[in-house]
Amino acid sequence: MELRDIEIFLVLAEELHFGRTAQRLHVSQARVSQAIKKQERRIGAELFTRTSRTVCLTEVGRQFRDDLRPVYAGLHDSLERARLAARGITAQLRVSLMPFNLVDLHPYWKTFRSRYPQWELQIRLATFNDVFGLLRSGAMDVLVAWLPVEEPDFTVGPTLCTDSRILAVSDDHRFAQRDSVPLELLAEFPHATALDLPDYWEDSYLPFHTPRGRPIERISVADNSDELISMVGMGEIIHTFPSHVTRYWGMSHIRWLPIPEMGTLRFALVWRTEAENDLIRALADTVRDLGVIRF
Repeated sequence: MELRDIEIFLVLAEELHFGRTAQRLHVSQARVSQAIKKQERRIGAELFTRTSRTVCLTEVGRQFRDDLRPVYAGLHDSLERARLAARGITAQLRVSLMPFNLVDLHPYWKTFRSRYPQWELQIRLATFNDVFGLLRSGAMDVLVAWLPVEEPDFTVGPTLCTDSRILAVSDDHRFAQRDSVPLELLAEFPHATALDLPDYWEDSYLPFHTPRGRPIERISVADNSDELISMVGMGEIIHTFPSHVTRYWGMSHIRWLPIPEMGTLRFALVWRTEAENDLIRALADTVRDLGVIRF
């Protein structure tokens, strides 16, 4: 079985949607269907049951998924190690960012790479859903996240940057002509949330209640910052952001308003304690050496 066909099966087993699987793997839906049918013919049983509305794993499909996952992970890791070794790279450090990868953060990455040319540093923007799961699953080695992070299996490392808070509203919103917005008024319009965020962590970013106890309602779920700002621009929600986003986004239909009562956010390195290694310690030392950036 080809490695790509295995990958298609495992992604479909996760997404349970042919369209999303094709989009995630940058292939056509026909290619996904072809790969699954080929595997089912070889096995002699259906791996998925399909209706016009749902896709579900069969019992055979679930067993096949569970058997394939460690095999695929091991093969993928072996291929990756061989690819890196061919370039003289002995290890890889994967960092997932909650803030944007602004040029202000690049001195950390450039210094790390100059100090440790034998290691590859990979920087990726994080999605909002199940952020801590990236670390726990081993998909990422380090997360740059706002504080506090109070997970018993995580280590919180040095702070990279601090940032003030702003509110994003559409240009025709009732708040659009204001110079700033009191925290109390955030209860008057809906906001968004993400899946699988610990309550304490979400509350530290956007409180569930105003100082007077009024609920700050979340009506939508967003997976990433692009989805959030799109909903703001359409007038569906208002939402808070760190102020550095204004240096990344230039949008004439969005107004950015300070929220003086909201404290600054601190973004720090976070990693799973049991996974700590020389690469993680080296990145933490690099951040400490260069100091904190204040946006």
